Amino acid sequence: MALLFKYLPFLFFFTSFCFLSAQANPKPNRNATVSFSFPLTSLRFSRNNVRALYPSVVSETKQNPRVQPRPRPRPAPSGYNFKTTFKYSMALIVALPIGTPPQTQQMVLDTGSQLSWIQCHKKVAQKPPPSTSFDPSLSSSFSVLPCNHPLCKPRIPDFTLPTSCDQNRLCHYSYFYADGTLAEGNLVREKITFSRSQSTPPLILGCATDSSEDKGILGMNLGRLSFASQAKISKFSYCVPTRRTQNGVSPTGSFYLGANPNSHGFQYVNLLVFRESRTMPNMDPLAYTLPMQGIRIGAKKLPIPTSVFRPDAGGSGQTMIDSGSEFTYLVDEAYNKVREEVLRLVGPRLKKGYVYGGVADMCFDGNPIEIGRSIGDMVLEFEKGVEITVDKESMLADVGGGVHCLGIGRSNMLGAASNIIGNFHQQNLWVEFDLANKRVGFGKADCSRAV
Repeated sequence: MALLFKYLPFLFFFTSFCFLSAQANPKPNRNATVSFSFPLTSLRFSRNNVRALYPSVVSETKQNPRVQPRPRPRPAPSGYNFKTTFKYSMALIVALPIGTPPQTQQMVLDTGSQLSWIQCHKKVAQKPPPSTSFDPSLSSSFSVLPCNHPLCKPRIPDFTLPTSCDQNRLCHYSYFYADGTLAEGNLVREKITFSRSQSTPPLILGCATDSSEDKGILGMNLGRLSFASQAKISKFSYCVPTRRTQNGVSPTGSFYLGANPNSHGFQYVNLLVFRESRTMPNMDPLAYTLPMQGIRIGAKKLPIPTSVFRPDAGGSGQTMIDSGSEFTYLVDEAYNKVREEVLRLVGPRLKKGYVYGGVADMCFDGNPIEIGRSIGDMVLEFEKGVEITVDKESMLADVGGGVHCLGIGRSNMLGAASNIIGNFHQQNLWVEFDLANKRVGFGKADCSRAV
C-alpha cells in the first residue's frame, strides 16, 4: 500500500510484505543462523475499514476496496531468521515488535508496496501505550527525519505526493485513499526489536498520525524503501490458511523472515526482472513478476496465448503476485476465456446481473462447495512446470448475503493492465520470496498447522 504504482490513467497502490535484518553485535557472524517466527491469524474487516486500509485507486471514482489489489534494490544475504503467525481474512495481518523497548503493532503484509508505516498516536506519554497505536515517546530508538534529509525533497518517486516540510521542520508525507480519505504523518527511523540482542538497524518508516485505520503496512516489494530492502533480507515466506472457521475460531497461518525449514519441498520459478529506468507506462518494475504461461480448469487447458501473461512494450500483461490483493485479476483476453468455461460448466447457476465490487461477475447463489465441484480445480501454470492449484472446494469466495464469487475480477475495471494473483488463490500454499536468487517458491501445505 505504501508504494505508488502508475497505471494510466489511474494511480494504484498495491499491498505488500515484510522481512528483516538483525544486529546481534557490532561484528555479526554472517554464517550464524538465528530462527524467529510469527503467527498470522484470521481477521475479518468491515467493509468501511477495508476501504480505508487499501488505497487502491486515486481518482474521482469510488471503488469497492474489498476487491482492490495493491501495486523493488538488491537485498544482501542475511543469516537471521524470524517466524510468526498472521491474521487472515482478506488482508494478512502480522503483529511485530516495534521500537526499544518493543511495542506490538499490527501491520498488513504487503508484497505490492514499498514504504512501511505504523500508526502513531499523539505525543502525550502514556503507560502502557494504546494497543492500536505506537507511542514514540516510549522508544529510545525512535527518531524523526528532518526537512534536510535527502528523502524530503519535491518529486521523490517513492511517494504518492511530494514530501514536504511541516511547521515543525519535519519531513511530512501523505497518501490518498480510494474513498477520498487521507493517511499522513512524518517520516521517521525506528527498529524492529526481536529481542535484547537482535533487532533491525533503524529503518525509514511512516509514522501516521492522521488515518482512519488502526493497522499499519509492512511494505515488502523490491523498492529501495521496502522493509526487505532496507533490512537487507535475503528471503521471506508465508503460508495463508483457508478462511473456514472451526467453532468460531479462524485458523492461523505462518510468516517467516529468513530461511524456511519447509523449503526443501518447494518448487521455484524465476522472477522476471525489469530495469526501473525502463519507461513502460503500465509496468510496475518493483513488483514480483512471474512468468505465467496459462490456466487450466478441470482437465481443460484454456486457449489463452502465453503472451497475455507477459508484459508487452508498454508493460501491459505483467503478471504479479501480491499478498495485499484479496482477489486475482486478469486482463480481458484471459478473463473472458475463464468466464466462458465457467459458464459452460455452471452457467444456469450464475447470479445474473450481479457484479461484485464492479469487477467480478462470476457469482452464484447456492452451495459454494457443490458449485466448485462442478467447476473443478483451477490451475495457474508457470515456467519449469510450476503450478498453483486452487482446489475446487475453495474456488468460491463468500462476499456476503449468501452470494459466492469465483474470486477473479477484471483488471481493466480497475483501470489496470496487469494480471494480479491475490491472496485468495494463495490459500494453503507456502509462498517464498527468495530475493537473493530472484525467484519465488511454492509448496502445498495445511497452513493452519504449518510450522
